[in-house]
Amino acid sequence: MTAPGYELWRLDGARTRSISAENPTGAPGAGARAVDGTGADAARLLGPGWKISPSIELAVGETATLADISGPGVIRHLWLTTARTVLRQLRLRMYWDNEAEPSIDLPLGDFFCNGWDELALLSSEMVVVAPAGGLNSFWPMPFRAAARITLHNGSDRSVPVYYQATYTEEDVPDAAGYLHTQWHSSGRLGDPAVHTILDIVPGPGRYVGTYLAIQPGAPGWWGEGEIKFYLDGDTTHPTLCGTGTEDYFGGAWNFDLDGAYRTYSTPYLGLHQVLPPDEIYQSHQQFGMYRWHVRDPICFHRELRVTLQALGWQDEQTYLPLTDARMASTALWYQSKSPIAQGWQYPA
Repeated sequence: MTAPGYELWRLDGARTRSISAENPTGAPGAGARAVDGTGADAARLLGPGWKISPSIELAVGETATLADISGPGVIRHLWLTTARTVLRQLRLRMYWDNEAEPSIDLPLGDFFCNGWDELALLSSEMVVVAPAGGLNSFWPMPFRAAARITLHNGSDRSVPVYYQATYTEEDVPDAAGYLHTQWHSSGRLGDPAVHTILDIVPGPGRYVGTYLAIQPGAPGWWGEGEIKFYLDGDTTHPTLCGTGTEDYFGGAWNFDLDGAYRTYSTPYLGLHQVLPPDEIYQSHQQFGMYRWHVRDPICFHRELRVTLQALGWQDEQTYLPLTDARMASTALWYQSKSPIAQGWQYPA
């Protein structure tokens, strides 16, 4: 299993399968056989095979199992769309190899780099959000015995869910890790103005991505804070330390070009959301940015912890910790097994 440079020319015996409301099991020849579904009325003059079951209706408080797959295999693409106003109220969970606890557990919007109430489009190699709310993940997700994907509706309204999980049935190498996420949200950072992106997790593993949503809570520039990767026993001082928030996400000089924030979306990093887009250096503004370590994974052996400072300017010569900042982050990494399954307890 290789990604994103998956060798398209390699004839290796893998078989492609896909699970959707039109083929809930992914079984060969089982697609488009529905006689009832959300499109049944529209297809009443056409009959079976004509988009009779393109989606499900997810009721308030309900948890739907979108996919339940037997392995071994690799999920290659996950596409989903639903009501754009409730992305933060829907909870996405993924379980590998029949483990009791999910390895991926976070708001649906944050998995797709949308942590604010207004939809943000982006075009990257691993995540694409397309008009007008098409959520795409290309993170390869290997599993050996089983994979299960669920979606919980924690909003106050029933919502339609269109989805498709495409995977390959294939052997998974012994060295392949499982994709994990950790989501943290800070209502108000307080003192010290440090946000935890990733609590200590055991190795071996590879850290592969960060999504960050931030509201600075103070006027002026807000991105002087350093990101720090504490590797394999680091305590007070990290092994890897960035030079500023905008630097880590590939930008420079406050994201400010000619007196305006400039958004960008590239294969591996971007500042894809600024709200409101026509203001600058305001305390109430909201930002979304991502950094995929696909070409430069952070490799750790014993353990890893990741933090980010919220830091602005008190005056032209003095830093200002942003104690009123709000941050939400998603960390993505691969490791051999679920930390909980290994008996790991996250720090209190």
